[in-house]
Amino acid sequence: MDSSAQVKTDPRRALPSVERIVRELAADRPELPVWALQAAAREVLNAARERFSAASGASEARVPSPAELRAEIAAGAARFAAGHPQRVVNATGIPLHTNLGRAPLAAGAAAAVAEAAAGYSDLELDLATGRRGDRLAALTAKLTLLTGAEAALAVNNNAAALLLALDTLARGREVIVSRGELVEIGGSFRVPEIMERAGVKLVEVGSTNRTHAADYERAIGPETALLLKVHRSNFEQSGFVAEVGLAELAGVAARHALPVLEDLGSGTLVDLSRRGFPVEAFAPARLRLGADLVCFSGDKLLGGPQAGIVLGAESALIRMRRNPLARALRLDKLSLAALDWTLGCYLDGRAEREIPVLKQLLEPGPRLEARARALAARLVKVVGEGDRVEVLPDRAFVGGGSLPGLELDTWVVAIRSALSAESVAERLRQATPAVLARVRDDLVIFDARTLLDGEETALEAALSGIFGPGSS
Repeated sequence: MDSSAQVKTDPRRALPSVERIVRELAADRPELPVWALQAAAREVLNAARERFSAASGASEARVPSPAELRAEIAAGAARFAAGHPQRVVNATGIPLHTNLGRAPLAAGAAAAVAEAAAGYSDLELDLATGRRGDRLAALTAKLTLLTGAEAALAVNNNAAALLLALDTLARGREVIVSRGELVEIGGSFRVPEIMERAGVKLVEVGSTNRTHAADYERAIGPETALLLKVHRSNFEQSGFVAEVGLAELAGVAARHALPVLEDLGSGTLVDLSRRGFPVEAFAPARLRLGADLVCFSGDKLLGGPQAGIVLGAESALIRMRRNPLARALRLDKLSLAALDWTLGCYLDGRAEREIPVLKQLLEPGPRLEARARALAARLVKVVGEGDRVEVLPDRAFVGGGSLPGLELDTWVVAIRSALSAESVAERLRQATPAVLARVRDDLVIFDARTLLDGEETALEAALSGIFGPGSS
């Protein structure tokens, strides 16, 4: 067979060059940056070449038309050029949705971030003396005032807080923890792996479902550095189970002159137990029950920015602050500004009114129902008479690895249409801003609890693009 004939019929030769198609698209789509067009063109054309190479015959490899290539490259360029993260509308009813960034900041906290970002600040300067200052001094003062703790520290997330505590207090020694508390948190990070990175020797006690105080007693030895209690933040156990409560564990530790570190995962600085929330979520009470150190996230129930907060014994926290890891794990100025404002809001008694996640968690049923009915009245004008819009009572999880098993009563707007629920949800995700909803029983469900003020308009516009005039 003539090899030159094979070369001439190679479908890859029909593909345009990156330079040519980028030049053409740049002229037609000036709003797309050239760098993004170049990256997308390389990606699309390389993928097409790979398809041709994998095909066993020319009949299996269809050359995309110029219009198809241009559309795919333009779509890819738009994705490359889009900012990240982008704003989305959370209509899932899950206030602490990890995939959506957990707790949204209060307006005041966001303004504090903007101010800190826009210019210079006294981040590490004592204005009274003109000398170097402590970036955490104001923050730790607020934390101790709020909680009654001897001392406090904040780092860049709760996994970092746990890592720093273990590395400081137990490196090279043993840490005892119940097998039922060796949890895996988001992104496949596991507590045992964090302990390994901290250089401590893990000693597991009890069984997966049952651990008793005597199990800790038997495991304590001369190399034991501390007892660790980990809150099961993303699952719950039921049935034939037993665990050692914090107060009982603290008693065991006291008899052996050992500290207790509790990784609470998600903690609040206001006691919500009378509002139906678990008592153990209130972080200051954990210190009163005997924990020497308690760590938890700043962007979960607290409602602030991503941070890991540690409360507890001054002697331990002084050592943690002096650990070289503390610098590697420290908060940046933007997170500090947001967290400082959030803590001030708690001290002022404004948290339940101004911090979005607390407002969402505590919003009463009648108000949620009224909001859902008002939303339904707007949406029924958009989706058309042939589609069904209902207001229904429902339940939703708190999310974010917080309070496993706790569901909140809520009110939702449910839409059933000729289009499949999955296809509607997919098109909502492509809107600007994207809208995230729940899908169940071929219903698209919008939960009023997590819609922020004014987001009803964005939801209405997104649905108009699907059901309104001119939509396809």
